[in-house]
Amino acid sequence: MTVADSNKSSTALRALQIMEMLGNAGRPLSVAEVANGIDADRSTAYRMLVTLLDAGYVRRDPSQRHYLLGYKLLSLTKGLLNDGERTELIGAALQRISAETQETAHYSVFDRDACVLVQRSKGTQLVAVDFQIGDRSPLHCSSAGKVLLAYLDIRQVEEIIARGLPRYTVRSKTTPEELRAELRKIRAQGYAIDDREFHDDMRCVSVPVFDKSSMTAAISLSGPSSRFTIEKLHQLLGPISDAANDLSRKFGGLA
Repeated sequence: MTVADSNKSSTALRALQIMEMLGNAGRPLSVAEVANGIDADRSTAYRMLVTLLDAGYVRRDPSQRHYLLGYKLLSLTKGLLNDGERTELIGAALQRISAETQETAHYSVFDRDACVLVQRSKGTQLVAVDFQIGDRSPLHCSSAGKVLLAYLDIRQVEEIIARGLPRYTVRSKTTPEELRAELRKIRAQGYAIDDREFHDDMRCVSVPVFDKSSMTAAISLSGPSSRFTIEKLHQLLGPISDAANDLSRKFGGLA
């Protein structure tokens, strides 16, 4: 459900937009770059940056002329990612997967228009795909994203489809018909595969985790296509399905 425009604060939205820009930039940004990014004049951008700086959400680089995200955000994310016993159960399940497969195991959740990695357990393979906590992946062409989509309410799925399905590789599913058929297949078989749909040289496999009310997350394994053949993806289904089913039982999603 979207909030009516009359109830939104444009100042708050711009402040959040600035923090997203700084988080995604990969380098410090100048006032002019921030102003251009939020479509505002430099004085407005500067006032907002100084306000965020004073609150601890933004910091200046050594030159004192460019801006980065502040460390106060870490305090917020700590509370978000640390859910006590649930977090411990997820961590233990991911560690079991990594120990059995030597691959890095990922636990991702749905967030509006993306699949977000919230926990992981690193494997021992030297040639691997290195996703980080907080990384966002597209819903329509990543294995975890497709699993999350497959169990969403149909109205939410159609809203996401209506926003567009951008192409990441030649194998990305970019038409509503292709994606709807893929989601039906995932629900029928209980898992999703990304066969070089997000990156040209990567394959992934993912399964859902359920809680008392609905599907809540996805467990996935990703790797370079040179190692992650389709046959290997099916071999990896056993360990991640066992872990996902165990978590679902503990969360009350399976009898």
